Amino acid sequence: MVRQLTINMKERFSKAYDEHVSSIYRFCYLKVGSRDIAEDLSSEVFLRFWKQLNSSRIDNDKAFLYGIARNVIADHYRKRHTPSVSLEGNVLNIAADPYLADIAAVSSDMEQVRKALSELNDEYQNLVIWHYLDELSISEIAKIEEKSEESVRVQLHRALNQLRDRLQEV
Repeated sequence: MVRQLTINMKERFSKAYDEHVSSIYRFCYLKVGSRDIAEDLSSEVFLRFWKQLNSSRIDNDKAFLYGIARNVIADHYRKRHTPSVSLEGNVLNIAADPYLADIAAVSSDMEQVRKALSELNDEYQNLVIWHYLDELSISEIAKIEEKSEESVRVQLHRALNQLRDRLQEV
C-alpha cells in the first residue's frame, strides 16, 4: 500500500512537473528578471510541491503550484530586502530563452508593455501575467488567490484599466 502511494505520488509529481514547469519558470522569470534566480525559484517551487504531496489535500495542482511560486518569490525578495518587484531585464533575452518559446513574437511594443506592467502593484502584475501570459482561467486564479471568481474578475478589470492608462501615458 505504501509502495503504491509512493508510485502514485511520483507519477502525479512527474505529470505536474511536465505540464507546468515552463509556466512556473516564466512566472518566476517575469517577477525576478534573472534566468538563474528564476531557475532556482522554480526548483524550490517543485521541491515544496513534492513535500506537500503527501501531507496536504491538493485539489488543483496548477493553482497550488502558482500559490507556492507566489510565496517563493515573496520569500526571495524578503531575504534580499528588496521592497519592490522588478520586471527589469532585456526583453530580447526573453524571446531567446528556450523555456520562453511561446513569447518568441516579441515586438518593439513589448518594452513599453513590460515597463507599464512593472509599474502596477504586485497583485495586479500577478493577475495580468497569470491570465494573459499563462492563460489561467478566472477560477484557477481565484483558487490561487483564495478569493471569489467575481473578486478576481473585478481585480483583473482594474489591473487592465491601470495598465491601459500607463500605456497611454507613454
